[in-house]
Amino acid sequence: MLNKKCAHIEYSRLKEVLKSCRRCKQLHTSSDSDINEHHLCRCQSCSLRDEKFFSELKKEASDIVGYFNSRVRHILHLHTATGMKGYVWRLRQCFKNNRQALEQEGKILIEYIAINAIAMRKILKKYDKVRNPVNGENFKSRMLAEHIELLHSPWLIELGAFYLNLSGLDGCDLDVICGHFSCDLNMAEAVMTLRLPDSIKLEYNLNCAICLDFVFNPYALGCGHIFCKSCACSAASVMIFEGLKSASSESKCPICREVGVYSKPMHMLELDLLIKKRCKNYWKERLYEERCDTLHQSKVYWNIRYTYSSGLM
Repeated sequence: MLNKKCAHIEYSRLKEVLKSCRRCKQLHTSSDSDINEHHLCRCQSCSLRDEKFFSELKKEASDIVGYFNSRVRHILHLHTATGMKGYVWRLRQCFKNNRQALEQEGKILIEYIAINAIAMRKILKKYDKVRNPVNGENFKSRMLAEHIELLHSPWLIELGAFYLNLSGLDGCDLDVICGHFSCDLNMAEAVMTLRLPDSIKLEYNLNCAICLDFVFNPYALGCGHIFCKSCACSAASVMIFEGLKSASSESKCPICREVGVYSKPMHMLELDLLIKKRCKNYWKERLYEERCDTLHQSKVYWNIRYTYSSGLM
């Protein structure tokens, strides 16, 4: 269950920031008796008020994304646990339905992120009405660039794959508040769709931008873009067996060209399981190809190391 003190968009408090500044009150007090202390500020020179508004909104969004990601990570880590931890978790299933508890917490988290995303849309819409809409658009762009946009976290895609794996269907209705997850895996374009209240529809592309096939053994880079592990390693000029973390700090995302995104890659196990279940033959072919490539790269690597150590080069 969610902590009662978890971060959330404080709509009423942020709206207070948009209320009349002292200069606006002085201008309107004598000319319009209907204008009171709750008049929304329309003064285009209130740069400090804008700075405070966007600073607080950014902090709240960052806290929400951080809390959401950490809780989803916890749920999926339990669901995909292996070894002794996986054995203990399955043993506890005999006495308590932990799977149902995880599923329920996942629904609460989707409701949590959806409600906060809707609240943010409303407060930005209110800002656009009373202030400069350009500032609002610039803020949205910064949110995307800094990876704190509420509905674009790879963990949300993983949570969607988690529910689709549980249901075994191409679509999964969560409830009235949480919305609906669905996926369409065809060779032209693989897409996961999330429909939320307030007419929010999000589509997540499940094709690798490098090989153009379904993502296999998918990893999300720090910027949020998802690639096959082998493709991402190739783009960063590292061996598959070395892993993405061995990439140079100067390596760039093949899509957005952002640097430093290989340091903390996210292995998307639920998404990989979804593709494995729905496209078995494709998944087996890619597994065979990746193993062959890994073996070939290992041979080349160790041959070079042996040659150097023997003093032949």
